[in-house]
Amino acid sequence: MPFKIKAKTLPLAISAALATLGQTASASDATTHLGEVLIRVSPGPVPTTRILTSVDILGGEKVEDKHVMTSWELLGQMPGIQLTETRMGAESGKATFRAFNGEGYINGIKTLIDGIPSNVNSGNQRFIDMVFPLEVERIEVVRGTNDPRHGLHNIGGNLNFVTRRGGNYSDGRVTYGSFDTREVQVAIGREADGFAQNYFAAWQASDGHRDHAASKKFSLGGKWFHTSEDSRLRAGLTARVYQHEAEEAGYLTAAEVAASRTQSPSKNAHDGDERDMQQFAAHLDWKVQDDLTLSSRLYHNRYTDDRRITFTSYATGNAPRQRRLWDETQTGLTSTLTWRASADLTVDGGLNIERQHNAYIRHRFNYSDPTDFSVTPARVQNDDAYTFNNIGAYVQAIVQVNDALKVIPAFRMDKFSGDTRLNTTGVSAPLQRYGWIHQPKLSAVYSVTPDTQLYANWGKTIQVLTGSREPAYLTSGQANYGASLNTGQEIGVKFRPAPDTEARIAAWQQDATDEVANMPSTGTTVGLGQTRRKGLDVQVNSQLDRQWSVTFSHALQQAKVVSAYTASGASLAGKEVFSTPRHITNLGVDFQATPDWRLGVQARSQGSYFIDDLNAKGKHGGFAVLDASVRHQLTKTVSIDFQVRNLTNRAYAYVWYDNFFWGGADQPMYSPAPGRSAYLSLNVKL
Repeated sequence: MPFKIKAKTLPLAISAALATLGQTASASDATTHLGEVLIRVSPGPVPTTRILTSVDILGGEKVEDKHVMTSWELLGQMPGIQLTETRMGAESGKATFRAFNGEGYINGIKTLIDGIPSNVNSGNQRFIDMVFPLEVERIEVVRGTNDPRHGLHNIGGNLNFVTRRGGNYSDGRVTYGSFDTREVQVAIGREADGFAQNYFAAWQASDGHRDHAASKKFSLGGKWFHTSEDSRLRAGLTARVYQHEAEEAGYLTAAEVAASRTQSPSKNAHDGDERDMQQFAAHLDWKVQDDLTLSSRLYHNRYTDDRRITFTSYATGNAPRQRRLWDETQTGLTSTLTWRASADLTVDGGLNIERQHNAYIRHRFNYSDPTDFSVTPARVQNDDAYTFNNIGAYVQAIVQVNDALKVIPAFRMDKFSGDTRLNTTGVSAPLQRYGWIHQPKLSAVYSVTPDTQLYANWGKTIQVLTGSREPAYLTSGQANYGASLNTGQEIGVKFRPAPDTEARIAAWQQDATDEVANMPSTGTTVGLGQTRRKGLDVQVNSQLDRQWSVTFSHALQQAKVVSAYTASGASLAGKEVFSTPRHITNLGVDFQATPDWRLGVQARSQGSYFIDDLNAKGKHGGFAVLDASVRHQLTKTVSIDFQVRNLTNRAYAYVWYDNFFWGGADQPMYSPAPGRSAYLSLNVKL
């Protein structure tokens, strides 16, 4: 059945909201909060909560006691978040939204850690693996096209992992569970006389839910901040390092899944990954005068990866057996100047500069079982050294027109440059010439009552090509590509139908021109042309009484090609963009049985999706899972919790269509998800 947002749907929802007004006042924004959120009053730029779009903030209390193998899984608690669970060693998966899938072809979500850009060159979210639950203060998710603060990768929105700063605490968490999983997290904070220091360390090891799936990772971080006596100046340094070694169990055919969901074929016995990442940053927030604030971040990111992967058992040639090595360095500056001209006008302007120096090597190997990655490769497909530079600027005005109406016009522009050298041939080439790319934006919110806000926004965002060679770079014979422009609009209502309850309903649409599905690691490019994404989001968060709290969200979404053709000339018009489920549903219930006992359940469902661009291979990958937890406070400082994931032992899998590595015998490939698993944790807060 076609997915349609009828013109009358949202007005009816708004009418229902207006008919169920509560009496508790709320801020005139479109932000919803899950759990307690720490708000800091300090010099700095305009906060995320003042962006007039669908913003969700997940508080640290909803995160710190969750067991996950990688931090992107934490976002599964939040509304409308699609989880792509590849679970191949260090290449574990990602979180996306607004009908952008997690396949890696179109990485449409900007990712940040403490406001520092944290995507790799391709747009993948690998840097956030450095963050562990115990150090999270909050997670901010901004959906839509009207946030002017970011350009590169900010196609459908952005997410920001904000870690703890300041305070006085000594927290620890030790976990043991299924698949011989062991984890230790330690977080320490000290603050006195204007100097704050925070330290974090985590170690995790597991045998994995499949054969040949062992993983071991380590993360270490620190923050040092000084605030002047008059609180007008805050300066600090942050540092984070991470190492991860992992085996890869390999993708399975349908027959192999039917035989055993936990097996790892013999061909994959040497597959694995070693990944190292570092992030260092200097922070400055300066209240120049009472109405003028400067905030700047200077950062350095480093990402190295050595991945060995055998995709299939196809013996002819060498394409299925690859060793991929990345070495990426990003150095950048973000700076924002905020002028609070009056109670009714704030002007915010920003500048960002990022310089990338990257290398990508890809080796291919002849057939052996298992693949022997120690021999001389049969082919060096990539040995590329490339630069990628971005300079961007924005300005926005936050205008309080009257007590009820707030309007935010904004404008952003970006420019990109760079060059590549293909060491295998000696060829050099410049980046595609996009010129300055203009992105106007407009947002408004109208407070019908203190409890009900209607909001609307419109804006443009961009997609530019990344990778180490064509089509991102203009090697001989490569056609010119313009930037893909995404034009989005949203209308919604946020309201309080009852005390301690907040709800939001929003309808949105996002149209793209010249969209390209581009996966640099494989050298794959598919021109999707014009696309349309649209959806309807409904969410409710309620503290029913002192004991019961409920969160519910349901997102309908669709991504379709409007006009494009395959390389063979077949029309893609009307086809759905592959790997995009039609719905995402969440339900969470917490019950504080006594002051010392808390029980919780989290149910999550994602629809199935087409796996090929012609939508000819059926739908796959849908799931519905239930997690449960029990927490007991033993003493004032010590607690234990027991978590069961996939309580009903539901069998599901991530599925993709392999039309690369079977020599013409194209077929779906599977990465089975874990079955029922259980974890026991001891928590200490001093």
